[in-house]
Amino acid sequence: MQIQQFYDKGLAHASYAVRCGRQVAIIDPGRDPQPYYDFADEHEADIVAVIETHPHADFVSSHLEIAQETEATIYCSKLVGAKYPHKSFDDGDRLKLGSVELHAINTPGHSPDSISILLLDEMAQSRAVFTGDTLFVGDVGRPDLREEEAVGGHKREELAAELYRSTRNKLMTLPGTTRVYPAHGPGSLCGKTTSPDLDSTIAKELKTNYALQPMSQDEFIKVLLEDQPFVPKYFGHDVKLNKAGAPSFEDSIRAVPHLSSTAALEPGVLVIDTRPAAKFRAGHLPGAINLQDGGKFETWLGSVVGPGEKFYLLADTKIALDTVVRKTAKIGYEANIKGALLAPLALPETAPAVDVEAVRQHPEQFTIVDIRNRAEAKVPVFDNALLIPLPELRERAHEIPTDKPVLIHCAGGYRSAAGASIVHQALTGVEVLDLGEAITDFQKQAVH
Repeated sequence: MQIQQFYDKGLAHASYAVRCGRQVAIIDPGRDPQPYYDFADEHEADIVAVIETHPHADFVSSHLEIAQETEATIYCSKLVGAKYPHKSFDDGDRLKLGSVELHAINTPGHSPDSISILLLDEMAQSRAVFTGDTLFVGDVGRPDLREEEAVGGHKREELAAELYRSTRNKLMTLPGTTRVYPAHGPGSLCGKTTSPDLDSTIAKELKTNYALQPMSQDEFIKVLLEDQPFVPKYFGHDVKLNKAGAPSFEDSIRAVPHLSSTAALEPGVLVIDTRPAAKFRAGHLPGAINLQDGGKFETWLGSVVGPGEKFYLLADTKIALDTVVRKTAKIGYEANIKGALLAPLALPETAPAVDVEAVRQHPEQFTIVDIRNRAEAKVPVFDNALLIPLPELRERAHEIPTDKPVLIHCAGGYRSAAGASIVHQALTGVEVLDLGEAITDFQKQAVH
């Protein structure tokens, strides 16, 4: 028996293959099914089952595509209301995989339809539990992602209470040696304090996980709901897409229109320029937003751009363009791409360089906008900075006073490049400056 973890760092997403002999079950697959096919081929095994712990909000799953390609059966809770062919998998249901068994455990809380999957070995011993977004290493899943009517209209307090019972009555009663395999790791927006470790044990979590310590249900709800991170714009969209089942990954990639770098772009359509900030500042298309390809590109794309918006996607090279198109598809936005193209040679707009020393000497001469998340901004870097987190900036840029040059900062420089381009687009005729990576020097001063 073998457990293989697949980890997508960009989305902080962990998926799994459980193999026993020549049978494989895939748990919570990402959008690209190829790694799972490669694993099965390597072991001369067949994928016979795909299990979804819940309809994911932060990425698009390939469960339907894998089932259509391999004739595997999809298993999920009957509470999902899945629109694709599947078998319900709830408390008491079992799936035999070679000489081992996978048992469904209903663990609502992160979502009303969440399940965990318990793996029992040949001796009926509890070996591992795949906890989806219910239990992470060092954290539990957030209960506030299903409040919109479109994705259920479930109150966060009610789901948090369910999560309290799921952890106490189901997961925490498992043998301490049971290994814990969650669907997310550090940096995921499905939790708030996730550990850098990608797996754990029940015993370790009982000892170290803040959410599993002795407390009343009311205390748990209060602790869990405070300081949760923002909810990206694309989360509800992905829940609905995963309930229906997404189309083929490679077919969707091939359907993206590719344009000549000299093509005339439709006025009023968003341009997402994924080149490095220095290249963007040296020249870019009017109104473009600089979302650099990097570790969290997918998350920021789905936080800044809504699921109903069309956009052009621009990169430096064909390889870079292919990369960002694929990342866009991982959150189900590939159909929103009106055209993918290489950066034109003639890029008429430039961005001014910031005089860091002038900011240091006279910060009062700038309107400073802090675009960090609220939890980060509890420790301010500049006095009197205006806090507008990046996911809200396109909607709230008009709140920024325009009587001084506007200075944008974040925590490390990645987000401020995007923020400065958004504000520049929104506030015509105003000098907009990106403090960029120089923010780290100011943060050190703020600490001292």
